[in-house]
Amino acid sequence: MSSNSGIQIPSRLPLLCTHDGVLLPGSTMRISVDTARNMQLVKSRLLKGTSLKSTIIGVIPNTRDPEHDSDELPSLHRWVCAARDAFPSQIVMLSWAHYLNLYFCLLSIGTAGLAVQVVGSNWPKPHYTLLITGLCRFRVTQLLRERPFPVAEVEQLDKLEQYTEGDQADGELGELSLRFHQAALQLVGMLDMSVPVVAKLRRLLDSLPRETLPDVLASMIRTSNKEKLQVLDAVDLEERFKKALPLLTRQIEGLKLLQKTRKRRPDDDKRVLAIRKGGVFPGRQFSLDEEAEDEDGDDTAMLEKKVKAAAMPEAALRVCLKELKRLKKMPQSMPEYALTRNYLEMMVELPWSKSTTDCLDIPAARVLLDNDHYAMEKLKRRVLEYLAVRQLKSTLKGPILCFVGPPGVGKTSVGRSIARTLGREFHRIALGGVCDQSDIRGHRRTYVGSMPGRIINGLKTAGVNNPVFLLDEVDKLGKSLQGDPAAALLEVLDPEQNHSFTDHYLNVPFDLSQVLFIATANTTATIPPALLDRMEVLQVPGYTQEEKVEIAHRHLIPHQLEQHGLTPQQLQIPQDTIKDIISKYTREAGVRSLERKIGAICRAVAVKVAEGHKVSRAESPTEQHAGKTGTSSSHTSLLFTAGITPAPPVSERLTLPGVAIGLAWTPMGGEIMFVEASRMEGEGQLTLTGQLGDVMKESAHLAISWLRSNAKTYLLTTGSADPLEGTDIHLHFPAGAVTKDGPSAGVTIVTCLASLLSGRLVRSDVAMTGEITLRGLVLPVGGIKDKVLAAHRANLKRVIVPKRNEKDLEEIPAHVRADLDFVFASTLDEVLKAAFDGGFPTAVSHPQVVSKL
Repeated sequence: MSSNSGIQIPSRLPLLCTHDGVLLPGSTMRISVDTARNMQLVKSRLLKGTSLKSTIIGVIPNTRDPEHDSDELPSLHRWVCAARDAFPSQIVMLSWAHYLNLYFCLLSIGTAGLAVQVVGSNWPKPHYTLLITGLCRFRVTQLLRERPFPVAEVEQLDKLEQYTEGDQADGELGELSLRFHQAALQLVGMLDMSVPVVAKLRRLLDSLPRETLPDVLASMIRTSNKEKLQVLDAVDLEERFKKALPLLTRQIEGLKLLQKTRKRRPDDDKRVLAIRKGGVFPGRQFSLDEEAEDEDGDDTAMLEKKVKAAAMPEAALRVCLKELKRLKKMPQSMPEYALTRNYLEMMVELPWSKSTTDCLDIPAARVLLDNDHYAMEKLKRRVLEYLAVRQLKSTLKGPILCFVGPPGVGKTSVGRSIARTLGREFHRIALGGVCDQSDIRGHRRTYVGSMPGRIINGLKTAGVNNPVFLLDEVDKLGKSLQGDPAAALLEVLDPEQNHSFTDHYLNVPFDLSQVLFIATANTTATIPPALLDRMEVLQVPGYTQEEKVEIAHRHLIPHQLEQHGLTPQQLQIPQDTIKDIISKYTREAGVRSLERKIGAICRAVAVKVAEGHKVSRAESPTEQHAGKTGTSSSHTSLLFTAGITPAPPVSERLTLPGVAIGLAWTPMGGEIMFVEASRMEGEGQLTLTGQLGDVMKESAHLAISWLRSNAKTYLLTTGSADPLEGTDIHLHFPAGAVTKDGPSAGVTIVTCLASLLSGRLVRSDVAMTGEITLRGLVLPVGGIKDKVLAAHRANLKRVIVPKRNEKDLEEIPAHVRADLDFVFASTLDEVLKAAFDGGFPTAVSHPQVVSKL
C-alpha cells in the first residue's frame, strides 16, 4: 500500500478506460459502462466485492490520441502503427501484451476513484452507470494482466502539502495559491447567492485545502477534455496552479461580458446561471454552465401557462405546480429534467375538463343504428334506453356493458356505431394477451421508460373525458409475474370507484365516471367473477340464415365490390346464391366466412373483367344445374371452386342404428354434434373416445345405468336381464381433436344407446339437448338460442329441449320458431318418444312381447 497525505490506494488497481470525460481528484462523475471489459470489471470487482478496497478502481481518461492529441477516442491499432513507424527496430517484434503495456504506459496518469453507486439497465442496451468520486492521481508502472479486464501496478503521485491557517506556502507556489483562491472567490461572488448550490460552493471555498482548488474548479467550470487532461497531467502542484488559473480567469471574463450585455438590455428577463451537477471534494461537485438559453425559459413559461389553463382538479394542479417549481431549479443535463418535463406535458394534454355533448335525439339514433347493423335488437334497445335516461338525468354515470357472443357477429362494430350515435369519440383497447397490470395502471415514474397505462393514454388520444372505450377481448386477459390486469380493471370498471381512478404514472386521481365502457368477449367462462359482476352482460347470439342474407345484401356485397374495384353492373349475386353459400359453405354464427367467400367471388370476377370478359351476374346452383351456358354459368363455377366442398346432408349420417344428433354451445356459437355408438362381444365395458371432459364422461355412465335399470321397460333385453351382458359398448364423439365437456349431451347419449340396443333408427331431422339424472329426469341447460339456431342452420325440423327451457325460446326469431317443431321434455321417456318415428316401444305398449320374455 502507498500512503500520501492520508489518502491510501492499493498498489494494484483494476483499470476502467472511459471516454465520457476526465475524472479529477476531488470531483464526482457519472461514467457509462457498456464495453465487454469494463462491464466484466463492474461485475467481478464492484458488484461482488465486500470490502472498501474492492470499490477503488483506476480511471484512465481514454481521450488522448498519440497522433492528433484531440478529444477523439484513440485507436489502439492506430497507436501500434504509429509506434512501429517511430521505433521500428524496438517494437516490431513485440507481442500483443507488450503493445497493451506500452499503450497504458502512454496513458499513464489516471485518477484512483471510489465507486459510490452502481446502477444497471438493459435499455437501450445492457450497461452500467457508475458514480465515482476521484481520490488521487496515479501512474501505471506495469500492466499485470489485460483479461478479463486490465489490472496494473500503480504508483500514487499526489504529494499534497497541507496548508493550515497561519502556515502558508512561501515563494511562487504560495503566490499562485493565493491568486487562485482570490479568483475563485471573485467567480462565486458574481453568481446569485440565493441559489443553494452557489451558497454551498462559497462555504466550500473557505473549508477546502487550497491545494485541492485547481482540481475542484477545473471540474466545475466550462473546460474541454484536453484542458482537463493538462490539469490531470500536472503532477507538480505549482504546475497545476499554472494550468488551472487561466481557465478560471477565462470563466470570470465570460461572466463579466455577460453582465455588460445585461446592462445594455435592462428590459430583458433575468437569466439564471445554470449550475450543472458534478461533484465537489470530498464527494460532490458542481459544474458552472453559461446562462440558460432563452428558448428553455420560454418553454418553461409556456408550460406553466398550459398547466394553469388545463382546468385540472385542485389535487392535480397542486402536484403540477410543485413539479414545475422543481423543473425551474433543475439543470437540463440531469436525467430527472426530461422525466419531469414529460410528466408535466402529459398532465397538460389530458382532457381534465374537455367533453363532447351527447346527441340525445332518439329517432335519429334509431335510424343510425338500423342503418349500421341489421338485427341485434337487444343491443339497440339498450343504447336507446341509455339515451332516454340521459334526457331525464344529465349526470348519469356511464354504464359498463359487456357484449358476449361468437366471433363475427359485430360486437366491435356495434361499439363504434354507439359512439357515432352519441356523437362521442371512440377508442379501442385490445386486451387479448395482455398479462401485465402496468398496461392498465401504468408504470411508476421511478422506472426507466415509464409511461401511463392504456386507459390514460386512450383519454389523451381521444382528447375528451367522455369517450366510448371499447375493451376488446376482455376474456383473453393473461396473468404473469407482472401482476393480474383483470384485477387492475376492477377499479376501472366499477362505477362506484372509477371517479377517482389513479394511474401509477400520474399518481393523481382522474375521473372516469363519464366514460362509456364497452367490453367484448366470446365467453364469460374465462372472465374472473369479480370483474364479470361489475359489467352488464348482453348476449349477442349468432345470426339466422335470413339475417345473414339481408346483411350480405346491405353491407357485405357493397363493401366487397368497393374493395375490389367492381360495380354493381359488373357483378350481381342473387339471394338464392347467397343462401347456398350460407347453408353449404359457411355454417357459422357470424358472417366473417361469408364475407370471405363473397370476396373470393369478387376476385374471380375481377380476373374476368381484367381479361376483357363480359360478366353479368353469379347464378344460383339451381340455374347452373338447369343447364345455363355462357358467361354467367362459367362464372358460377368460380363461385364454388372458391370455397370448400360442402358438407354432406345430415340425414346421410343417420342410416344405421346407434347415431343421434346433439346440440352444443361453443364460443363460436351453437353447433350440431353427432354421437355414435357400436357394440361388440366383450365383458360389459364402456369405452369413451373423442377427447371428453369429466362431466361428459359422467353423463355417459349415467345413461348406461339408466338404460340398464329400465331395460325391461323399453324392451332392450334379449333373454338376459342385463342388455350389456357379454357386450362391450364403444361411444364416440367425432371431431376428436376438439375438447368436449358439459352435461347437455346426456339426452343425446341415452337416445344413441337406446337406438343401438333396440336396433331402431333415430329420426334424421331431430336434434336434442338436456341434462339427465339417474331417475330419468331432464334438467335445463344453457345456450338454448345458439343451439336452436345451429339446428336451424343444419335444416333440422325437430328440436327436443328441456321443459324448463321453454321460456328461453322467446329470444329466438319468430320465423325460426315457425320453421321448427319444438318438443319440451321433462323425462327421458318423452325424449325417446319424440326421437323415433312412431315413438319408442315400451312394455306397456307391447304386452305380448313381455309375456314372451
